Amino acid sequence: MASNGIRDRVAIVGMGCTSFGERWDKSVGDLLVESSQDALKSASIPVDAVDAFWLGTLFSGQSGLTLSRPLKLAYKPVSRLENYCATGSEAFRNACYAVACGAYDVAMAIGVEKLKDSGISGLPSIGAPEDGTRAGLTAPATFSLLAPAYAKKYGVDEATFKEAMTRIAWKNHKNGALNPRAQFRKEVAKDVIACSPQVAGQLGIFDCSGVSDGSAAAIVVRAEDAYKYTDKPLFVKALSFIAGPATGPIDPDYDYTTFPEVVASATDAYAQAGIKDPRAELAMAEVHDCFTPTELVLMEDLGFAPRGTAWKEVLNGTFDLEGELAVNPDGGLKSFGHPIGASGLRMLFEAWLQLRGEAGKRQIASVARGRKLALTHNLGGAPGECVSFVSVVGSERS
Repeated sequence: MASNGIRDRVAIVGMGCTSFGERWDKSVGDLLVESSQDALKSASIPVDAVDAFWLGTLFSGQSGLTLSRPLKLAYKPVSRLENYCATGSEAFRNACYAVACGAYDVAMAIGVEKLKDSGISGLPSIGAPEDGTRAGLTAPATFSLLAPAYAKKYGVDEATFKEAMTRIAWKNHKNGALNPRAQFRKEVAKDVIACSPQVAGQLGIFDCSGVSDGSAAAIVVRAEDAYKYTDKPLFVKALSFIAGPATGPIDPDYDYTTFPEVVASATDAYAQAGIKDPRAELAMAEVHDCFTPTELVLMEDLGFAPRGTAWKEVLNGTFDLEGELAVNPDGGLKSFGHPIGASGLRMLFEAWLQLRGEAGKRQIASVARGRKLALTHNLGGAPGECVSFVSVVGSERS
């Protein structure tokens, strides 16, 4: 059963996003100031006008002081939270609910992470499982299991599946090359992607997203107040957050061709938003492309392609910037980068730009043709043990 939702009760009236990458010259506080000031400027309000703040960060802060100190907040409520790689989306969800219930008039959701100053090449370790089921695996190792499972189940030969993975990386780098905030702003040739050094299983370097430093922020208000702050607000249509039972690692029959948590959160979000055919109704989607086979599987879990066909749709260009449904028009995690606490809000930032017609060279044509809805999807964890967030926002209040 779908959750009741808060459809059209909350609006985004300001957003900001830093550039992502190796921000050696910026501290966590610097990044928070940069994104929050951009968001405040776009909403035309001072920081004192914000009633409450939700800070999402997994590794870069332990309390609300991480935000209150650099922003010089004068006795304001600041909640620090995390939910794996979906941390930024969790901050946004909580801020929206606080406004929808009437607790606050104006709230800010802000996410940040600074990962490049450590000696760790990927995400910091979160420790081995305590239930004795298995040794901890790296993220590339766990997500690499998607590729052979999908190819076997749907009869796709290894070379063809590799071609589909390569095209996803190529697409996202091509989109990222048009994005001045992206961590990687160069197109990469398909042959270079295809022969990149192996990381785990069939995954090469270009099949993996990069971690980075960055921050993103959103300001939300009650929908009826939205036009006091901007002439082009976005209205929240759906927010769905699902945690799975985390039994995949101990289930010998676990199906690595789908994320049940994503299916559940998408089904819930579509019911809240009144969406019947997401591929036909959405202008764009930002999805959690931590690895190329993840994006492919998500195309089916989110209802953008029938089961067993996403690889064909990828090769046909369905999800290209100029395709039927643009997926990750800002470059996604693959090209934009992945500062954990900021990624969910970064996805919403692209929806903010696209639905307002402000995305520049990567502006999606379907917005001009009348599509007014955008989806963001944020995943946290690994196959068989994850959380999933899906939001739908729109440029009109129904």
